[in-house]
Amino acid sequence: MKEIFRDPDSAKVSLCQSIVESAGIRTHLRNEFLSAAEVVIPVFYPALCVVDPDDYQRAVDVLKEHFEADQERAQLPDIACPECSEENPATFDICWSCEAALVEEVT
Repeated sequence: MKEIFRDPDSAKVSLCQSIVESAGIRTHLRNEFLSAAEVVIPVFYPALCVVDPDDYQRAVDVLKEHFEADQERAQLPDIACPECSEENPATFDICWSCEAALVEEVT
């Protein structure tokens, strides 16, 4: 096992785990329940590990691609909903106001 990501916020670690596992890479969460401890010590932060050390670089690349794409989308201008004209962040797929699709689904 090889550690790939560590953060005091277990939600961030879980998100990274979902991203890496969606690429078919097996993972393990270490210190998952220790983040609630009163003493904050970085060595005990929740940590995401890849089970097979040979998958380490591919997992790093998957996370890097995901977060770079996320940052690019965050830079885009807001989108007006085609149904209700409400402004929505470019990262939204569904209107926050009327729940209409903001982007056409590719079939």
